[in-house]
Amino acid sequence: MDFRSDNAVGAHPAIVEALAKAYRAGPMSSYGADEITARVTQRLRQAFEHDTLIAFPVATGTAANALSLACLTPPWGVVFCHPAAHINVDEANAPEFFSNGAKLQCVDGPAGKLDLPTLERALAVDVKGVVHHAQPAAISITQATECGASYTSDEVRAISAQAKKHGLSLHMDGARLGNALIHLGCKPADVTWKAGVDVLSFGATKNGALAAEAVVFFKPELAKEFEFRRKRAGHLFSKMRMLSAQLDAYLEGDLWLANARHANTMAKRLAEGLGRLNSTRLLYPVEANEIFIALPASANRALEAAGFKYYPWPSDRPGEQAYRLVTAFDTDPAYVDRFIAVATSP
Repeated sequence: MDFRSDNAVGAHPAIVEALAKAYRAGPMSSYGADEITARVTQRLRQAFEHDTLIAFPVATGTAANALSLACLTPPWGVVFCHPAAHINVDEANAPEFFSNGAKLQCVDGPAGKLDLPTLERALAVDVKGVVHHAQPAAISITQATECGASYTSDEVRAISAQAKKHGLSLHMDGARLGNALIHLGCKPADVTWKAGVDVLSFGATKNGALAAEAVVFFKPELAKEFEFRRKRAGHLFSKMRMLSAQLDAYLEGDLWLANARHANTMAKRLAEGLGRLNSTRLLYPVEANEIFIALPASANRALEAAGFKYYPWPSDRPGEQAYRLVTAFDTDPAYVDRFIAVATSP
C-alpha cells in the first residue's frame, strides 16, 4: 500500500535469482572484464538495434547522469535542462562536481519537457568563444519526465536538431525509459539514437533492479574519458559482474518492458478510478507510472487513516492540495482497487 516511489519497492525475483546465480558461478575476471558484463553490452546492442554502442554499468542514476554529462562538457561548459530535472533538483550538484564546474542552465516547459521555442531562444544567445561566458556544451532531457510525461520521437528529434545546429551533445536521463516506451508504443531505438540522442542513462533500479544502471554511448568516441572518470568517482566495481547480472536479467526476454507495462497499467487503473471522484484533477496526463492528482481533503484523510503512503505535491492552483502516486513493477491490483474504494467512499 505504498505509492510513494518506485524506489520504495524491492527487486524482481528474476533479478535476485540472477544475482545469486552470479555468486554461485565462482570466480570471474574483475572490473568488468567478465562474461556477464560483455553479455550486457550485447543485449543492449540488440535492444537498441545499434551494433557499436558502448555500455558501462554503474550503481546509481546520479552516477550515470553526472559521469556521462562530465564526458560531454568541459568545466566551463553549460548543460541545458528543465528546472524540474533530476540533475538540477535531486543530485546535490553532482553534475557540476564531476564535470569540475560546468553550469546547469534551466529551460522551462510544460509537464517537465523542454519548451522548444524557449530552448531555441536560449541557444540563440551568441556567447561562443566569448571568454567571459560559460560555453554551451550539451542538452539533457528526462524520459519520462519528472511530471510523468513522455517525449515523442518527433519531440526528441526536434531538440536534437537544435543541439546539432549549435554543436551540442544530447543526453537522455532514462530512469523511466521503459515506462515511456510502453506509453509511446515505439522501439527503444526510435526515441533514442535514431532521434539524435548521443548518450543515455539507462535506468533499471526504479523498474525492478536492486542497484544497477548503465551509461550507454551511441557515439563511442564520446566515451574516451568515461572509464577514467568512473574509476576516479569510485564507481568502478571490482566485482562488476554483480551489477551486470542485474542488467543481464533485466534485459533478458524484455523483462524491463514487461515490468514497465505492469506499472503503467496500474497507474492508468488508479487514475481512471480516482477520476470518478468529484473534486479530483489530474495535474498532468498519465503517460508513464506516475500520477499527479488533486484530491479532496476528506479523501486524503481517509486514505492516510487506511494506511496508504504517498507524497504531497505542489499545485499551481491556490488552496488546492495535490499528491504524487507512483506505481511499480510489482504493484498489487488489489491495493490499487482498495485505494480507489477508500478514496471514493462516501
